[in-house]
Amino acid sequence: MPNTKSAEKALRVADANRQENRRAKSQVKTSLTKVKKLVDAGSINEAETAAVSAQSNLDKAAEKGIIHPKNAARRKSRLMKKLSQAAK
Repeated sequence: MPNTKSAEKALRVADANRQENRRAKSQVKTSLTKVKKLVDAGSINEAETAAVSAQSNLDKAAEKGIIHPKNAARRKSRLMKKLSQAAK
């Protein structure tokens, strides 16, 4: 339990940030899963459009500091590798 007004505000801010970070991480995971499922199903054209959205979500999360930029780069690289192998 916070003892001061500033501690109460810090608690509110931390809660809001935690919720935003969880939302963004969830959105990234969902978009990556969607692309992987489309690739596995053989819907390459749909997977390519979903991949653009997934890359955008990864870039936004990295820009906001929710995930590390190199983590985002690695995930995008693996995603595009999977997509290009499926297209062959």
